Amino acid sequence: MIVGIIRLRVRLPGNHSLKGKRRVVKSLIGQVRSRFNVAVSEIALNDVWQRAEIGISTIGNSQPTINSVLDKILEFIERTCLVEIIDTDIEIIHMGK
Repeated sequence: MIVGIIRLRVRLPGNHSLKGKRRVVKSLIGQVRSRFNVAVSEIALNDVWQRAEIGISTIGNSQPTINSVLDKILEFIERTCLVEIIDTDIEIIHMGK
């Protein structure tokens, strides 16, 4: 089993309230979850208006497949223009017998 994880730090330009931030982040999380069938959650910076940290994970049995899914997720997030990606950390974990 192979686990792929993305820790994504984003900026929400032009956002001026927590309510606005939550609306954008919730929309982005819902779109990613439904389109790619992955686990997604806001994991940090919950009380900061213009920044968010989002965790995304998926599992499979092929590293090229996991890499492809993670790359497509990042491309999708960039295309939505809802947020500006500041930093990404990607980790691939091989769980052996």
